[in-house]
Amino acid sequence: MRPIALLLTFLVTAPVWADEWKTIEPGGDTLCAPGTPFRFHVRDGDPTKLMLFFNGGGACWSGDNCDVKTDPTTYRPFADGEGNDPRMRNGAFALDNPENPFKDWTQVFVPYCTGDIHLGTTDHTYTKSDGTTITVHHRGRINAQAAVDYVYGNVAAPETVFVSGGSAGAVSSPFFAAVLADHYKSATIIHFGGGGGGYKMPPQTQIWTDWGVFDGLPGWVNTEKYTAETTTFNGFYTMAAEAFPRIRFHQYNNAFDEVQEQFSHMLGAGDTLHQPLAENLAELKSAVPYFHSYTAPGDFHTLLRFRELYTTTSDGVRAVDWVRDVATGKKVADVTCGAPEDCE
Repeated sequence: MRPIALLLTFLVTAPVWADEWKTIEPGGDTLCAPGTPFRFHVRDGDPTKLMLFFNGGGACWSGDNCDVKTDPTTYRPFADGEGNDPRMRNGAFALDNPENPFKDWTQVFVPYCTGDIHLGTTDHTYTKSDGTTITVHHRGRINAQAAVDYVYGNVAAPETVFVSGGSAGAVSSPFFAAVLADHYKSATIIHFGGGGGGYKMPPQTQIWTDWGVFDGLPGWVNTEKYTAETTTFNGFYTMAAEAFPRIRFHQYNNAFDEVQEQFSHMLGAGDTLHQPLAENLAELKSAVPYFHSYTAPGDFHTLLRFRELYTTTSDGVRAVDWVRDVATGKKVADVTCGAPEDCE
């Protein structure tokens, strides 16, 4: 009787829009980190307006923090569960909210279960601190490409493509904006990354190598300039912008995002987020043809998955209004909460 009880609980508590989504399990070479199946979610809407969202859920880069038995774990290693299901999300996935800028769009929600910011292409064996080994399927880019290939086969000619991501998905979202721009050559390509802009540190060469980030890159990447030894987190933006300057890039961050601060410290950075975030944004503003940002006060993490899309305000501008203008192709101004004392 337990499975029936669980099903009844879901039917009672799931949002009313839950049955609008279909789940695709592509198979093939796709896998989550422990070897479990990968799946993604699609909701059919206006075929001229396409939104892709690359979900977040941490990262892993050592035997200890990649082990699914580690408690607490630093990443989400399975494609199922509430965290990877748009039916259980709010924000851009609250289809009963009249303020939702995407309620009429075709939406594709790409779960995250590989610990590699959606960019891994290889299986890597790590040695744990106790001397044992663990093999992790870092197949994030393989999984993501399966979702993208589905989109290519089912959405022929969108006029607007909104490529977005949260947290780990925000870091790789400019790369996937370029992937979509390469295919949909006549579409307006709009990028939006939420909660991934504060990582100011040297190239993560060993991590990029262990994950296979720079293996088998598409032809539009300048592989002489962008390598595991040279590419910083901001480099994924300049990589994409140099190949496709028509992409409109946007970032959302909270000035003291506690999750970004935690991962920054784990990767060797010691500052609070406000200053490195401001420096990263200034760098992208000068290097990318079209780049705008929204920085909100506080320590919240990401935006599009949560009701904070509708409740956040910075410098008098509501986040949902800014995102709606971004999604409809309007030129937006940069928004910031200002000095550190004003952003707490």
